Amino acid sequence: MLFEMSLDEMKKYSGSSPKADDFDQYWEEALAEMKNLDPELKIKHSDFQTDFAECYDLYFTGVKDARIHVKYIKPKKIKEKHPAVIEFHGYGCKIEDWADKLQFAARGYSYFGMDCRGQNAGYSEDRGGVSGNTRNGHIIRGLADKAEKLYYRNVFLDAAQLAGIVMEMDSVDQNRVGVFGYSQGGALTVACAALEPRIKKAAPVYPFLSDYKRVNQLDIDNSAYAEIKDFFRKYDPLHNKEKDIFNKLSYIDVQNLAARIKAEVLMTTAIADPVCPPSTQFAIYNKLKCKKDIIIYPDFGHEDLPGIRDRHYQFFNDL
Repeated sequence: MLFEMSLDEMKKYSGSSPKADDFDQYWEEALAEMKNLDPELKIKHSDFQTDFAECYDLYFTGVKDARIHVKYIKPKKIKEKHPAVIEFHGYGCKIEDWADKLQFAARGYSYFGMDCRGQNAGYSEDRGGVSGNTRNGHIIRGLADKAEKLYYRNVFLDAAQLAGIVMEMDSVDQNRVGVFGYSQGGALTVACAALEPRIKKAAPVYPFLSDYKRVNQLDIDNSAYAEIKDFFRKYDPLHNKEKDIFNKLSYIDVQNLAARIKAEVLMTTAIADPVCPPSTQFAIYNKLKCKKDIIIYPDFGHEDLPGIRDRHYQFFNDL
């Protein structure tokens, strides 16, 4: 990628963005808020069904009173407690078709796919004062307000809350839960495993939402990170508040959460990624203190990566 580091440099890179002095306190208080919630869990059969799995629409109440939607697939013939996997989707998307997820039920796992609050055509709501969903602008939502108002604070908590709900289900073995996702989903995989330490395995693919200061220094105005530069152009053109802005963004910078993870991590990075620069991904990987491995695609960008689904299948095989 133009202007990126060499691979050798990236393998030693630990990030350029700050970490707020009260970062850990911020997240402990956020988790306390989440744990005091009544999730008001509701599970109903979906219109889509198969002969070997039951498909449900699951809803729970997250922080700020938002109702979060999850696709839930449970194998029919497995009566004992069994493993579960949780998936998080990419930026501005939603959890896709049921049929794509049936592989998990076929192997005897329950599957949960969370729609991020207020994004695209998903069914999770964002109680931000307006009806309907949004496509972009989520990184900077709340940036001009208190750090507790940051949009991704709430989404990270949704991910951790869902993991806790899954682990409390009678049919799920709480010691055998894994998480995965691509791009934004990769970032939420990191955040979920960091905020819910009982996660056993995590497989983030080219994770988003990392090392914002580094991102802002690179020439990637056409990516999902462009909103940061746009925020400066409109609200702080002389960068007088740059230090405060990046300090506030540090609360939702997943590289700062990475050291909390206890799960085994299999990370995937594409070296030619123009959307989520690989150096920002290595900033996460190099801060992991858990058992870890990384798959590197030298000639690929932010795209479908051949063989990665098979590797994930094998990685989650011994949940």
